[in-house]
Amino acid sequence: MKTGVMHLFKLAVVAVLLSGCSSSGYTHISQEKAMQIMREETGYLIVDVRRPDEFAEGHIAGAINVPNETIESETPELLPDKEQVLLVYCRTGRRSREAAGKLAGMGYTAVYDIGGIRTWKGGIEN
Repeated sequence: MKTGVMHLFKLAVVAVLLSGCSSSGYTHISQEKAMQIMREETGYLIVDVRRPDEFAEGHIAGAINVPNETIESETPELLPDKEQVLLVYCRTGRRSREAAGKLAGMGYTAVYDIGGIRTWKGGIEN
């Protein structure tokens, strides 16, 4: 298979493996599973839904900041691809669940709530 097709195939396999019949439209996965995706896949986004001041204090390496409070009915500018894998987190897991539900409700198809940074065992950067 060509590299691009193989990449899409791998992402599809990851989506199928991670999908659970979630009535909320998103899936909660463990942080270990999120780390595995980060090690083995490409094309995902890590989305920190905390406030900008919290994000500036330290965030998961490579994350982008889309505060939960800004996720309304419009597609967030930083999240243009509704089929991209989104790994969503906050401080403790409450806002990530809320944001993941809102994103799924907006039509995002691969939203994964990975909980809070307080329990994150991977790298954090400022």
